[in-house]
Amino acid sequence: MNIEIILPTLIPILRKFALLQLRNEAMANDAVQEVCLAAIQNGQTFRGESELKTWLIAILKNKIIDHLRVESRKVTSSPNDFDGDDFSGLFNKRGHWNEEDRPANWGNPDEVLEKKRFWEIFEVCMTTLPEKLARIFSMAEFLGMESKEICKELEITSSNYWVIMHRARMHLRICLEKRGLGIGK
Repeated sequence: MNIEIILPTLIPILRKFALLQLRNEAMANDAVQEVCLAAIQNGQTFRGESELKTWLIAILKNKIIDHLRVESRKVTSSPNDFDGDDFSGLFNKRGHWNEEDRPANWGNPDEVLEKKRFWEIFEVCMTTLPEKLARIFSMAEFLGMESKEICKELEITSSNYWVIMHRARMHLRICLEKRGLGIGK
């Protein structure tokens, strides 16, 4: 397989993934360039056991994780950074959902995930997340990092991590439903 011929067709997919994770066009472009260079230099190590796209995304994930580790050392966060999200208005005094704020029925989750429209809307919703929420959510859900590793890298407590993940998921749910993914309450 000649990687140099196939690689240009995969660059838009790699760039889109990197941009979603890094939220910075220049950094995303740099990460994709590093992946392309690594693929060309190490193409002989690709054994074809997976798709080329899968192999390249795995390389890209590692580049993104390395980048996030470097960036996390530069930026410190405090628990107050995430206090702006008050979801208490969604619940009554007993802690139950208000009738009008209950999560919508999205139908069969497997079928919803297969729909291209879901991923288009999800991408839009990810870009609306505050940067720190998006970064931590991406590290956990897209890059597959364990919560302990994220806490160590970002120097946050475990309880702060879980609060951040809850807030990110709430933001995403609300955003997805506002953009039409719920099929009725």
